[in-house]
Amino acid sequence: MKILLAVDGSKAAQEATKVAIHLAKSMVEPPTLVLMHADVPLMRRVAAELGLEGTRKYHQGNHDFALKPSRTALRRAKLEFTEKTAVDDAAPAIIKAAKAGKFDLVIMGSHGRTALSSALLGSVAAKVLSQSNVPVLVVR
Repeated sequence: MKILLAVDGSKAAQEATKVAIHLAKSMVEPPTLVLMHADVPLMRRVAAELGLEGTRKYHQGNHDFALKPSRTALRRAKLEFTEKTAVDDAAPAIIKAAKAGKFDLVIMGSHGRTALSSALLGSVAAKVLSQSNVPVLVVR
């Protein structure tokens, strides 16, 4: 089984990581597990001001911040995983990665770190649920 664990460093993402660990540990054969983070692109003016190297460092810092809690939890659970990062809006990046990687399941938190979210379900989770052909497990 191939599982894409999409995280953003939020509390909900940490809960999703716990669920992914529990699911992986319950399987007879360990799943192929990919930990993913998508960072929103900078506005062109900001990216131009930072330059290529500054922009790369900015996104790398955001990836590291978002992946660190899940990375730590997966290592403590002694689960093997790879990482995937993207500079794109989260929902399309997750959908594209799930389809291209032929994943069997996407696991993600219900609400991320964005300032705006709907009352019951975060906008990224709602978009992934409605547009993905891959089954999605949303964790609160």
